[in-house]
Amino acid sequence: MECHYPFIKRFIKDYENTQNSDVRTAYGKFSSIVGIVCNAILFISKLIVGTLSASVSITADAVNNLSDASSSIISLLGFKLASRPADEEHPYGHGRYEYLSGLMVAVLIMVIGVELFKSSLDKVLHPSAVEFSWVTVGVLAFSILLKTWMALFNTKTGKMINSNTLIATAADSRNDVITTGAVLVAAILSHFVGFELDGWMGLGVAVFILYSGFGLVKDTLDPMLGKAPENEQVEEIRQKILSYPGVLGTHDLMVHDYGPGRQFASVHVEMAAEGDAMKNHDVIDNIERDFMNDEGLHMIVHFDPISTKDNTVNELRIWIGEKVKEIDERLTIHDLRIVYGITHTNVIFDCVVPHNMDMTDKEVKKAINDMVKEKYPTYYCVITIDKSYAAMPH
Repeated sequence: MECHYPFIKRFIKDYENTQNSDVRTAYGKFSSIVGIVCNAILFISKLIVGTLSASVSITADAVNNLSDASSSIISLLGFKLASRPADEEHPYGHGRYEYLSGLMVAVLIMVIGVELFKSSLDKVLHPSAVEFSWVTVGVLAFSILLKTWMALFNTKTGKMINSNTLIATAADSRNDVITTGAVLVAAILSHFVGFELDGWMGLGVAVFILYSGFGLVKDTLDPMLGKAPENEQVEEIRQKILSYPGVLGTHDLMVHDYGPGRQFASVHVEMAAEGDAMKNHDVIDNIERDFMNDEGLHMIVHFDPISTKDNTVNELRIWIGEKVKEIDERLTIHDLRIVYGITHTNVIFDCVVPHNMDMTDKEVKKAINDMVKEKYPTYYCVITIDKSYAAMPH
């Protein structure tokens, strides 16, 4: 995405190369510094106006800007620590510092939200007149304009460098536009209508801050706890792998997130067992190399040989693959092979089961075995249950 802010060129070297980790870090640091400066200006101006006018909602909004400035400081520290290179103790790098800094920001926001709620509730229970002035209106209007610009700036920058932290910061700025607008409305209505809305608006701001903080906690915890990759990313990976010559299917994809731009993945790729081993190995090397060069994704590919000339195996694989859908449409199978015996035949395969399935693994195995035995009485299924870490349909 092209940058449309001319001043960026003065502060960020090689600003167009956003895939470069150093450039990405420079964008993050610069955006954090912009946030610190802008929020500090808003905090000071609102604190002065709120104190002089005895407005708890304006003071609450000022404290919200202080929390935003603190958040930008923590984000700046997070970007700096996350940019540290990998070492022997942390071979996957330090990218999760960015998530950790986001979590600290979220906790800080929620603590401030609680304090603001308490002070605003006291204002509701013990109302007092708020001194109105057009200076107050001017400061709040200026705040709305500046926060709107910050929301646009951080949204565009966040998308350019694929940073959830900056995109969350942009959302926070948009929230501030709403809350400051509410404070402005309260100030004007209280003056012209005569009913004190200051405390109630302060409560609204506090609740909004708490709600945003809770959402931010969830957003920052998810990748730290091992959130599943997005369906769009899974499908893109699958389609790209299937585009290579000789690839028949994929399964067992795992994507590990060690911070923005630091993803590692492993996947099983099915190719014909009768094919040339060296050619298949060359295709796998190309897949791993292309994902690293094109997506910045460290990909490890495991080769699964599939018998393509045994019609019995092929037909049974297709039939069982369709039948398991009758148990649950999310079930898939792979790595099927047949071991013939005198009294019975073992059908050996893996079955991928979602984590939230109602049936136990034992019940799934029994249901599949019963279906197979109904059509093939001498067949016995030896099933290994796999858990789905990313939904990759065959």
